[in-house]
Amino acid sequence: MNIPPVKGTRDFYPQEMAVRNWLIDGWKKVSVRNGFEEYDGPIFEYLKMFQIKSGDEIVEQLFSLTDRGGRDLALRPEITPTLARMVNQQINALPRPIKWFSVPRLCRAERPQRGRLREFFQWNIDIIGVDDVLADAEVIFTTVDYLRDIGLSGEDIQVRFSSRRLLAAVLKRIGIPEERLDTLYVLLDKKSKLSKEKFRELLQEQVLNPQHVKRIEAFMETKNVSDVKKVVQLDDDIDSALNEQAMLVDHLGRMGLGGYYSFDPSIVRGLAYYTGMIFEVHDMVGELRAIAGGGRYDNLLKDFGGPEMTGTGMGMGDCVLEILLREKGLLDKKLPGRRLDFFVVCVPSMTFDDEEGVVKSTPKDKVIRLTARLRTMGFCADFSYKFHNLGKQIKQASKRNARKCIIIGNEFKKGQLVVKDMATGEQELVDFDKFFAELK
Repeated sequence: MNIPPVKGTRDFYPQEMAVRNWLIDGWKKVSVRNGFEEYDGPIFEYLKMFQIKSGDEIVEQLFSLTDRGGRDLALRPEITPTLARMVNQQINALPRPIKWFSVPRLCRAERPQRGRLREFFQWNIDIIGVDDVLADAEVIFTTVDYLRDIGLSGEDIQVRFSSRRLLAAVLKRIGIPEERLDTLYVLLDKKSKLSKEKFRELLQEQVLNPQHVKRIEAFMETKNVSDVKKVVQLDDDIDSALNEQAMLVDHLGRMGLGGYYSFDPSIVRGLAYYTGMIFEVHDMVGELRAIAGGGRYDNLLKDFGGPEMTGTGMGMGDCVLEILLREKGLLDKKLPGRRLDFFVVCVPSMTFDDEEGVVKSTPKDKVIRLTARLRTMGFCADFSYKFHNLGKQIKQASKRNARKCIIIGNEFKKGQLVVKDMATGEQELVDFDKFFAELK
């Protein structure tokens, strides 16, 4: 019986695994150099934890189960609630600020489509305990730092940022009651996926006042922070939120990210816990889903039973990113090929005698011992399981992309090895002890 993989999941054959490892290794490297420390949590949590503050969209996408003890559990669809739980558990013992990163495997029960699967990997970075827009800027910088590191420029991607705080202040100033904001956020977050006519139709269903509809549409179309005052009369809340956005722009400029970002009030983000700056990274062509997204969540720890403490963070999935890199041809350029340092071969007809003339070992034995020694020293080394033909063994060394091929021939009886450079084809005769001494 042929059993296929579950729809929306992936099999990682060695070639795909190499891509996955390269992406994750890059995420980890950039996180560490930007001052973040790694953490992780369980792959399943209590169901109620994701129902508290993740938002309706995430809750609807849960893989949930009831265990043998009757407990309602769910596979993690995101890791930020786990982060909040972990920080709350040791809140008084953790040094501030808390700068953590993680690369969890996540599961969401949604309809698989291009760039969106039911199981995926996601890079998360978070800064907790810093009530300063500089932390938001650092999250964006770290995100772009990685994307630049893998070859994406300002011509390929753009960070689009906005503010939940600003959006709430503008909507209230327009006349939208506070109790209706969360419902309206869900619609505004879908603006980029709808035609202008369809968006207006749905907006009119929620906002009955035609003047309010026009002003909301006008705000969602602004291109600069300074243009907001042309759409709505400023008050203290709006002015404070605008100053915060201006400071963000100032910090990003000092960090050398000019050309990588733009103000876009249509960025709303679907998760319910965002309270301040929010952003998404998109490809410039605009054909893909968001590559990454994040923002400030100042109430999250409190919502999970902890103290009031500010936080800001970002998540980047591997699916959309891999599609973009393949389309740009960057995977072929950046992905390092798998190479062996050494491939050990032998002349199969040889015999090795001791002083009494009794056969002590076979060429296969010598190959195994030499290969094991190389591996113990930290080198990538391998050999053929078939020793009957020297030419075929060397051909296998070439297929395995070995840098050098070590040939155990008749010279080995004199304590010598033949070392073949697989790139140039040149061979040299090297004393056995000298060879290993130079390797050290």
